[in-house]
Order: sequence, then structure tokens, then C-alpha cells
Amino acid sequence: MASGTSDPHSFLTRLFNAAIDSARPEHIVTQHLPDPPKGKIVVVGAGKASAAMAQVVERHYGTPLSGCVVTPYGHAVSCQYIKVLEAAHPVPDKAGQQAAQHILNSIQGLSQDDLVIVLLSGGGSALLPLPAPGLVLADKQAISTALLRSGASISEINTVRRHLSAIKGGRLAASCHPARVLNLMISDVPGDHPADIASGPTVGDPTTSADALAILGQYHIAVPETVRRVLNHPDNETVKPDDACLNRVTTHIIASSQHALTAAADVAQSAGISPLILGDSIEGEAREAGKIMAGIAKQVGRHGQPVTAPCVLLSGGETTVTVRGHGRGGRNVEFLLAMAVALRGEPNIYALAGDTDGIDGQEAIAGAYIDPGTLQRAGQAGLSARTHLDNNDAHTFFEGLDQHIVTGPTRTNVNDFRAILIL
Repeated sequence: MASGTSDPHSFLTRLFNAAIDSARPEHIVTQHLPDPPKGKIVVVGAGKASAAMAQVVERHYGTPLSGCVVTPYGHAVSCQYIKVLEAAHPVPDKAGQQAAQHILNSIQGLSQDDLVIVLLSGGGSALLPLPAPGLVLADKQAISTALLRSGASISEINTVRRHLSAIKGGRLAASCHPARVLNLMISDVPGDHPADIASGPTVGDPTTSADALAILGQYHIAVPETVRRVLNHPDNETVKPDDACLNRVTTHIIASSQHALTAAADVAQSAGISPLILGDSIEGEAREAGKIMAGIAKQVGRHGQPVTAPCVLLSGGETTVTVRGHGRGGRNVEFLLAMAVALRGEPNIYALAGDTDGIDGQEAIAGAYIDPGTLQRAGQAGLSARTHLDNNDAHTFFEGLDQHIVTGPTRTNVNDFRAILIL
């Protein structure tokens, strides 16, 4: 057996930790910060990493700054000059609306000598729920909840969010003009498109209100008349990529799923395990992805294709879950449970899947792991894998086996991480 894999669970956990560490703000922010401007520095941001990113910016410059960032409840860290606010995720709340307004207020009246540093990461969309004129927060909450349960992709969800917002879709950048804007983004979206990270408050939006209406129709989302009116009014369109107000905006993706997968692959390689990165933007239904990955793992184990064991298959992206049951779950644990069902105890295959932010679904459980004995132990414990899968109840299943993973808030987010070890 290759060095470091005598305990497959510990090995997979090391890979997961390496992926998370590669995206921690203390490791990635400083090298992207410019020299101080002639004017003032204002720091704004939103997301699961925004407070930790703001703390790094403060320490780097060592001089008084101003601004405001919003992060989920439980993710705040101490900053001396930058106001750190907390709000709800993934369904927005009043605190998020107030934080978004505070952020808009903080960048008023800037000059061309000023610099706005915008810190964006996963979760930023829900944390900036400032409704477009004519809407109220309840409209956005209802639409967001329905989309999250519908199976819509994160790109589709964010297209709708941008067009119901007074701050997203480039509108925050327009408010910063004529100041210089530097976007530092930790990407949690497949493809790393800046317009989809926190729904792109400081970048141009290539999509339209018509696109948003089409998505709502595709997923049979009830559209209140107030929402339909906003989406049909041309004055409510988002800021487009060629708008002159974006001429002084610079954007850097400072961490992504690909960075995390590469970090995990390096750890595997050093342990004598061949890594194969299958993709950093895998989407689709979590349970279907689990079946597909099980098939690939079996092909490796039985036939040595497309790589020979010992090896680890790595992938990232963001799958979705169409909620039909009433259980406790998230996309990573649903992926794993479907994979376990498809593997049926296949020997020498172990897997871990988790969300790099430490929260899979809406609970403080990052993910879980499986091994060849998972289904047998479940049967002995009176747990039916199929029943729990049908009820979207994978958290309950893995907790019952003590195979769930709890990291606490990681204060970063480069989306899903999956590692399949074949020995």
C-alpha cells in the first residue's frame, strides 16, 4: 500500500484540508493588493470569506481604512476600521438588506483618486438582498427559496437575483464611479464567471431581464405581479459589460475550485497516489453525479481505466438537489449516498465529498465519507440507504454511522470537493 493510505479516511481528510487551506484568505489576498492610492481606501464585500479577507487587508495596509463587509452568521472576525456585519444565508433576511444599504452608503461621493477594494466570495448573493425599486424583501425571499428547491443551477439562480436587485449586476460598481475598483474574488461557481460570484455587484452583466423571466418559467416558479413588472421594465436592466462606468474596474479570481483540486493533487502525489482531476465545474443532479462517479470508480478498480490503482479521482463544481423529500441533506452528502448505493460495497473504493465552506445544505456539516463497509454497517444500524436517499435525508444517514464531517466555518468557499480513492 502506498505511503499515507493505510488509513483511507485520514488520507481523504488530508486532501480535503489541503483544498480548503489553499483558499484561505490569509494565504491568497496580500499578493493582489496594490500600493495605497493618492486618495482614500474603502473596503466593501460580501460572502463567507469577506470578513477574513477584510482582516487581511487591514493588516496589510496598517493605516485607517473605511468600509463595510457582510458575512453569514457565525463567520465574523474582528476588524479595527472596517465594519463587519452578519446576515442570513442561503435565504436572505432583513439584516442582509440593511447591510447592503450600508455598503452602498459607504461608497458615495468618491473621487477618481480613491480606491474601492471589493472582497467577494461564495454566499455573497444571499447576503446582499437589497430589492430593486418596486420590490420588498419578501419578494426576494420567496423567489430565492423556490429556486433553491427547484434544481436550478447556481448560474440560473444568480441571473434571477441580479435582475431583482438594487446592488447586484454591476450596480455597486456604477455607484463607485469615478473611483478605481479592485475586485478580489474567491470563486464558488462552476466556470469562475465574475458575474456569478455574489451575483456580480461590481462587474458587467451579459444576461437580461428576459433571461431571468425565462428561468423562472422553466422551473415553474410562481412570479408575483410586482416581480413581473420589475423584470418587464427596461429601466430596471442591469449594467452591461461595455458600460463606461466600468472602465476603471479590475477583477482578479484569487482562489477557485481548480486551485483547490491542484493543492489536493499535490498532497496525493507526495503520498505515492496518482491523482486524476476529472473537472472543476461538474454540475447536474447530485444523485446522478454519484451514480456516474461510482461507474468510473468501478472501471478503474476492475479494468485499470482510465487510470490504474492506487489513484484518487478529484473533482469540483456545484451539483444541485431537486428537493422532493422532507429530510436533512445537502448536495455533497446526497452525491455520496447515491454513490454508495451504486457501488454496493465494491471493494477498495473510498470517497469523501464536502463543501469547502463547511456547510453542506443548511447545516454546519461539511460533508461525509464512504467505504466498502458503509451499506453493511447501515443495515446493521437499521438505516436504509435507499429510503434516506429518496427522502433527501443523507445527513441523518451519515450521522447515524458517524461518517459525517464537521469542520466549523472555514471562512472561505471554493465550492464542492470530491475525492474517490481506489486502492
